[in-house]
Amino acid sequence: MNEFLAFWSEGAAPTVGSATVAWSLLLAVAAVVGYLVRRYTGLPKVAGYSVVGAIAGFFGFTGVVWPLQGNGLFLLELGVAVVLFEAGARISLRWFRHNPMVLVQSLLESAATFAGVYWLLSSFGLEPSLSRNLAIVSMVASPAVLTRVVMDSRASGPVTERALTLSTLNTLYALTLGTAMAGLDTPHADWLATMYPIVRVFGMSIMVAAIATFAMRSALRVMSPTSENTSMLLLALIAAGAASAASLGGSAALAALLTGMLLKQLHPRPWIWPRQLGTAGAMLTMLMFVLVSTAAAQAPWQHAAVIIALALVVVRAAAKIVAVSLASFGSGLKPQQALWVGCAMSPMSSVALLLTSVFATASPALAMQLTAIALPAILLMEVLGGFVATVALTRAGEAAQPWIGVTPSNSKRGELA
Repeated sequence: MNEFLAFWSEGAAPTVGSATVAWSLLLAVAAVVGYLVRRYTGLPKVAGYSVVGAIAGFFGFTGVVWPLQGNGLFLLELGVAVVLFEAGARISLRWFRHNPMVLVQSLLESAATFAGVYWLLSSFGLEPSLSRNLAIVSMVASPAVLTRVVMDSRASGPVTERALTLSTLNTLYALTLGTAMAGLDTPHADWLATMYPIVRVFGMSIMVAAIATFAMRSALRVMSPTSENTSMLLLALIAAGAASAASLGGSAALAALLTGMLLKQLHPRPWIWPRQLGTAGAMLTMLMFVLVSTAAAQAPWQHAAVIIALALVVVRAAAKIVAVSLASFGSGLKPQQALWVGCAMSPMSSVALLLTSVFATASPALAMQLTAIALPAILLMEVLGGFVATVALTRAGEAAQPWIGVTPSNSKRGELA
């Protein structure tokens, strides 16, 4: 691959870059493979995207610089921002007022995941800062993967809605903590020194989100939600908000998530994204998954680090399942439904990679160890996580197009909490 790119660069015209050609062909292959995977196996298309990116990364595709920077970082942040904006726009804060146990369940699940992974890594003798960073990364359940699984399987029901909500909320927590803690390398800092960067990151992000929400709400007062011009305006505002939040000391992904949540409160009526924006969003999503798996496959694979990564995946999954099950009482979920919710939250993908890149950039001394553990775990759970989520939603009886290898359970769907 490197020899081909060098050969191309020698004779390429100034307006044509070898990296552009390589990425275009890679995305074309990913689109075909994703379609074939969905058609002939019933698995989500993201599984095909991830496999193509992983193969490209293993065979030396050099289109991604680690830690992420420049165009690669911006494209990942933009893809994450679009996905999290849509995820945030599904959450109604009024729901938490009527069912506060959902928030309790979310906090318990995130805290249990952090504590379980931190304990595991500390038992392996890792430094406290490294254990803390990896524990924050492990909190995230990928809304991007879960959203694609739900779309491909056409799933709906209490398990689907609860999994999407909890994955969005733990992403909110992880982005706030992770972005704030990236520059905090003193493990024994006092509470004020710890809280200040958290408040600053959240404050700057919500300020940008409020401005973007006001602009979107104003546009929706005079423009039709189904117009392609409205969708282009929304996409442009998401991109502008993401870039502004990152430059002001906030989090681009967090600002997009908060924008979606705020817009939902001001514009509670359901609104449909036009087909044009759906196509643009799908392209960004596919690019995001390919980029994540390509970057993760280039990790410095070490036997000891891979063992730790596998243990991290197991402890993370157990913590989420146990915590969601324990907090299911009073939250509107039956015990069996809580089990499938915990399983559906297993994927890790773009947000986890984004946080890992932030930590690696902020702490060069820990970057090698962090990368060697986090990237194999992310790659495994991007590919395997979509499969696990598909099985969970199918077994819960909520997938309209279930995976051919799993029989839906006979239990009836519960009422939406």
